[in-house]
Amino acid sequence: MDNRLPELRAAKGLSQSALAKLLDVSRQTIISIEKGRFDPSLPLAFRMAETFKCTIEDIFIRGN
Repeated sequence: MDNRLPELRAAKGLSQSALAKLLDVSRQTIISIEKGRFDPSLPLAFRMAETFKCTIEDIFIRGN
């Protein structure tokens, strides 16, 4: 699944490590999500949306 996580993270001035800490996950989890190798759980996706003050659909882009 494609996502805008790197763009949103950069706009907030957050490193991968800082975002991981905010979301209570590992930095490797953030890296994997950003590269599209891992789809987050629904609870994590909601925490991400809350962190960025947007909807889940604003972060994740449905692929073909």
